Amino acid sequence: MRYKFLISGGGTGGHIYPAIAIANELKLRYPHAEFLFVGAKDRMEMEKVPQNGYKIKGLWISGIQRKLTLKNMMFPFKLISSLWNANRIIKEFKPDVVIGTGGFASGPTLMRANANVIPTLIQEQNSFPGITNKLLSKKANKICVAYDGLDRFFPKSKIIETGNPVRQDLLSIDGKREEGLDFFKLDKSKTTLLIIGGSLGARAINKLVASQVEWLVEQGIQIIWQTGKIYYEEYKKYDEIDGIQTHAFLNKMDLTYAAADIIISRAGAGSISELCIVGKPTIFIPSPNVSEDHQTKNAMAVVEKNAAILLRESELERFQTIFNGLIANKERQIELGNNIKKLALPNATKSIVDEVEKLLAHLPSSQREETKK
Repeated sequence: MRYKFLISGGGTGGHIYPAIAIANELKLRYPHAEFLFVGAKDRMEMEKVPQNGYKIKGLWISGIQRKLTLKNMMFPFKLISSLWNANRIIKEFKPDVVIGTGGFASGPTLMRANANVIPTLIQEQNSFPGITNKLLSKKANKICVAYDGLDRFFPKSKIIETGNPVRQDLLSIDGKREEGLDFFKLDKSKTTLLIIGGSLGARAINKLVASQVEWLVEQGIQIIWQTGKIYYEEYKKYDEIDGIQTHAFLNKMDLTYAAADIIISRAGAGSISELCIVGKPTIFIPSPNVSEDHQTKNAMAVVEKNAAILLRESELERFQTIFNGLIANKERQIELGNNIKKLALPNATKSIVDEVEKLLAHLPSSQREETKK
């Protein structure tokens, strides 16, 4: 069968990487399938998707700002343009299934797919969905989620709890601690703290770490610090301190997680899914700046299961107390690591693609005949 898959997701790595993971799994099952991505012009998906071997078309679309701006005044024009162009892309490409993983472009793309009566699947990463996916859910055929309780927002009959796609190399980090420490040239007798603030970085986390570096070193802590590309030049000077490493990016994430004893992280949905697989004691510092405070809600879904610690940006003065309490309590570290690992859904990508296969099986016979040609 020569199926065609249209996939839309972007804006952040949290939307892009699940989309690419789903495409890769579909490609394994259907080697002759055709793929086309739809993203937002000038966003990172326009670079990342082609780097992973897939074609992408861009829409002129962006989100609505929280305050009155020129961008907000342009939004209706962008939406009309994006709906028109998404419709044109769908008519030309003729996909069998359209998949949305979130981001600005997925709204217009799936809206037009629904209007053209093409089966659609939404992959919702967060514990609290955004407005776009709430609207799309009314006509979507399947909604793959990562958290319990989303029937508050979506039709229960359409929900399948699959989890979020994660990097496959993370499924086998057990036993790699020594290899990870060797890779980073770290001291095997010290506690390793991993700081991850997302691909772009997190200003508040970087400022916190900079203010605590000397204290952490005094406690015998060594640090792998992912500053993000925006902040790397500002913080790379801390490499001069013994036991501190700054990185704009961290590419070998299996060895990075394997080397870590304790992790401080933002609470994006993708990061949380990875950390559940990894099973290390984690302190979440969610970004308060994302739409509808998604990250705090994501973190709370884990914290409420006694599987992580939450430290809000407004409470960063409590850092030393919280960190000291964790370092001094080995049993607590083991408890948090075990509990977060219980939340892992390691087969998420395969489960999502299983749902896509069910949609393909229910295509009208005339459409299935067309895909054979």
